[in-house]
Amino acid sequence: MEEITVLYHPLVRRNNIPSLDLILRARVKTAIEEKLATKPEIFGIPLRATLKGYWKLRVGDWRVVFTIKNRIVYIIVIAHRKHVYTIAKKRV
Repeated sequence: MEEITVLYHPLVRRNNIPSLDLILRARVKTAIEEKLATKPEIFGIPLRATLKGYWKLRVGDWRVVFTIKNRIVYIIVIAHRKHVYTIAKKRV
């Protein structure tokens, strides 16, 4: 089975991850490592409308929005469900 590479948008590393508390950060990290780095098509849910072609992963009330291209998962945003899609539309 091919290895999947996980890459992050620069603003995810600079803004999104540091804003998470330590417990939530650990939950999101575990979800990315166990789900997105293994089978993103199975665990992710495809988005529609203006974010068609992108996927989301639920981690409680938080969402990880990403795209999959050639065995590379590119994470666009990690944010609360209330704000995530507005932020994602600005970054795509």
